[in-house]
Amino acid sequence: MADLQATDGAHEWISFEDPGEERTWVFDVTFMLSHWGCIFGRGCQGVLTEPAPELVEGCCSYGAHFVDAADRRRVERAAKTLTDEQWQFRKKALQRGIVKVSKKGDMQTRLVDGACIFLNRPGFPGGAGCALHRAAIEQGRPHLELKPDVCWQLPLRRDEQVHDDGHVTSTIRQWDRRHWGAGGEEFAWWCTESPDAFVERDPVYKTLRDELVALTSPQAYEMLANYLDPRAGRASRPLSHPAERPVALVRKPGRK
Repeated sequence: MADLQATDGAHEWISFEDPGEERTWVFDVTFMLSHWGCIFGRGCQGVLTEPAPELVEGCCSYGAHFVDAADRRRVERAAKTLTDEQWQFRKKALQRGIVKVSKKGDMQTRLVDGACIFLNRPGFPGGAGCALHRAAIEQGRPHLELKPDVCWQLPLRRDEQVHDDGHVTSTIRQWDRRHWGAGGEEFAWWCTESPDAFVERDPVYKTLRDELVALTSPQAYEMLANYLDPRAGRASRPLSHPAERPVALVRKPGRK
């Protein structure tokens, strides 16, 4: 364990030296201890220029950009396992494929009717939402094994800095609208800024454990959890998340 930092505005940070490689892990403690949770279909306003909860598109309106060829191949293999009951646009995918390549060579999931081809829309008998996510639940598998990397990582982000001596600093933080580039400023709503999304009973480092392990390593996650466990659940935490309302931590009857 290394130094505690109180920088970057209202966020607190902690850094650890990796025991097995020349790497420093830096974590956004404020977000890790927050009670953010995905509210897809439960109040999510989407990422269009106007709030559009009725579309139930979440952050799927623009398709998913693949980080590399391995990411694309994994999703293509997963798509072949989906059924018509799980996936509204399976027949269209069989005809045209799931990948669209831009003139610049960027690869992303193909769009159908203005959103990702994997997104089942309201009115679909199987329900609205990601077909890959539904398949993962039904197969009893972590959704990160089937979905594009960018989809299962959100709202987490890993930034890398390679120093002159080869040492690497890896920062795990929340995904802000600025990370989308210029287009992010046009979003009418973004979940890590909205108190409505900070409604989970448990903190992020527990609810997104699988994602954090995949983004880092089991050892890095263990160091993080050992540091945060004594601080989670305190009546008052230093540098609480600026978007979090304390009352939002009380779950409504019927919520899991």
